[in-house]
Amino acid sequence: MNRLSRRRLLQGSAAAGLACTGFVRDAGGAEVPRIEAPVVDSLSIQVVTDGNHDIFISGAQVPGIRIERVRGFNGPKERRVLRSEWGLSLWLTSAKGGEEKRILLDYGWTGETINNNLDLLGLDPATLDALVVSHGHLDHFGGLEGFLEKHRPRMKGDLKLYLGGEDAFCQRLSPAGNGAFASFGRLDRAMLAAARVTPVLSEDPLVIEGHAFTTGAVPRVSQERVLPNSYVVFGQQDGAGCDVSKYAAHHFTPAELAGQPVPDQHLHEHATCYHLKGRGLVVITSCGHGGILNTIRRARAVTGIEKVHALVGGFHLAPAPQDYLDRIMAELKQQDVDYVFPMHCSGPNFLEAAKREMPQALVLCTTGSRFAFGA
Repeated sequence: MNRLSRRRLLQGSAAAGLACTGFVRDAGGAEVPRIEAPVVDSLSIQVVTDGNHDIFISGAQVPGIRIERVRGFNGPKERRVLRSEWGLSLWLTSAKGGEEKRILLDYGWTGETINNNLDLLGLDPATLDALVVSHGHLDHFGGLEGFLEKHRPRMKGDLKLYLGGEDAFCQRLSPAGNGAFASFGRLDRAMLAAARVTPVLSEDPLVIEGHAFTTGAVPRVSQERVLPNSYVVFGQQDGAGCDVSKYAAHHFTPAELAGQPVPDQHLHEHATCYHLKGRGLVVITSCGHGGILNTIRRARAVTGIEKVHALVGGFHLAPAPQDYLDRIMAELKQQDVDYVFPMHCSGPNFLEAAKREMPQALVLCTTGSRFAFGA
């Protein structure tokens, strides 16, 4: 049994009562947590931050999805522009019946960029119901502190931040050459406490605000592997970092326990998903280091829903060798996914392959774009 399948719920706290409703066994006999995925009538995904803002991007529509592009601004905002940076942030609005819920997923690299773009796009953080961080990389949580400094006083009192697990708080490092490392950020638990934000950590899937759900930890069951990216340091330094005692049955090596940097496997990266009425699942991978195919399989397994309407976000295939990319594309084409929305780290290589192999499914993305899915 691999170490991902051994680990269970990390810490109850705010997650109590929100996790899986039971367990099933997959074809290999492994235990899989199961949830009742809420059904939403509609969903919109607004790209707050991505790697570029293309004012000439196509405005062509696709069946069943309304696509809105931001070309520029008028009036007092006409001399201002959307900022783009290495990172991702998505504003998610869902509706069922007469109820709307809003979630902000990831925060890009800097507070300056996310705050600028939220203002220009007319998105009010005071209306948010929950926050989500997909994983512990600086380009996904870097803007969180600046965002909270500016907007927290106007936001709901009982504000939760959903994370895949303790791993999100680990120190990340980037190789700097000659065996040296540079810091790649560390999510600050003390900063969250000072901002009165409650972290909700779970390796099992969770329902968020009765509309969305997380996949929990993504088991590695396909041909995919984690492509080279960051290094991680397990343990705490000066009261910050990740607590190895919170990793349930995970067995750390002596090197890991000694604080030696090791290649990052993103043990607790999770996806945020919706069950869209009459359409199927919308799976948002953010980065998908554990594999987009693995993530799709996980979303299906924890819900029992096979149909995937859309795969959205970063696919982390930019560093993929050509033969590896070809194999992933061949398998993705077999997954019966209606649309793919590649962002952030998906890579120009993936875009070219998708244009060639599945042009009917490809939807181009850019900072500011909004995609509205209806039942």
